[in-house]
Amino acid sequence: MMSEALFFDTVRQGLWVATITSVPILTAALISGVTVGLFQALTSIQEMTLTFVPKLLAIVAVFWMSMSFMTRTLVDFFQGHIIPIIIGG
Repeated sequence: MMSEALFFDTVRQGLWVATITSVPILTAALISGVTVGLFQALTSIQEMTLTFVPKLLAIVAVFWMSMSFMTRTLVDFFQGHIIPIIIGG
């Protein structure tokens, strides 16, 4: 049976891994959103697709570039923490 300390440690590490793997995509969305918003404010262009398309392209590009990092981080977490818990008990 899993102790409370081990459970909370696993949840804490899982949340940390989720945070680390989401930072590149969230940063790209933030930067592209602020850039497009600034562009719209400076030019008075209020087109809804202008905010969506660049943000989507930035997110897809960053996801493609950081996919190996995300995969490696998740695999390390599962191999180093989750699988030993399952095998041990």
